[in-house]
Amino acid sequence: MSSSHNLMVEGQENWPLIILAHGAGAPMDSPFMEQMTELLLQRDVAVARFEFPYMAERRETGKKRPPDGQKKLLDCWRDVYETLRHRQPLIGGKSMGGRMASILCDELQAAGLVCLGYPFHPPGKPEKTRTEHLETLQTRGLMIQGTRDPMGNREEVQEYKLADSLEFLWLEDGNHDLKPRVKSGFTQDQHLLQAADAIAGFVR
Repeated sequence: MSSSHNLMVEGQENWPLIILAHGAGAPMDSPFMEQMTELLLQRDVAVARFEFPYMAERRETGKKRPPDGQKKLLDCWRDVYETLRHRQPLIGGKSMGGRMASILCDELQAAGLVCLGYPFHPPGKPEKTRTEHLETLQTRGLMIQGTRDPMGNREEVQEYKLADSLEFLWLEDGNHDLKPRVKSGFTQDQHLLQAADAIAGFVR
């Protein structure tokens, strides 16, 4: 196991396993990732977390670094997957981490894909879509998205031509962290609970 990825696996060996990668700006133990992991463990789903090289380095040096290039991110994902392949894991993650998983899932023949807040386009640039590989996706996937995500809200995403293998859970008024505004009457905790229930159901 490559220690450079800070790989951490929690849960029972006989539970289904999902590998979750972090987003571009926050590490594998960010509050979002911690809460999601905890909720999945409560639902008898084992969770593996790891860090891309730039984030692992940031942890060691304390210096912020931009994400690695796509090739390096994908190689890191392949590495981690190989370590855990014997457990036939699902793969996915938050934002960028989920996007990298979605690019690889067919190649790896992963058991499934789970994306939390998929970055369908950069904020403020809806014309720069990141959906090409999603049009032909063979792996069954679950996309959990806030309805007002600035990187792909419900109106925008419903216009895309996406593979039939993808299903969506839309969380009302959620932003990119699935967080709704107070006036919506919902809370982020409620949305994360709903997300965890959906993932546990999807995994099984």
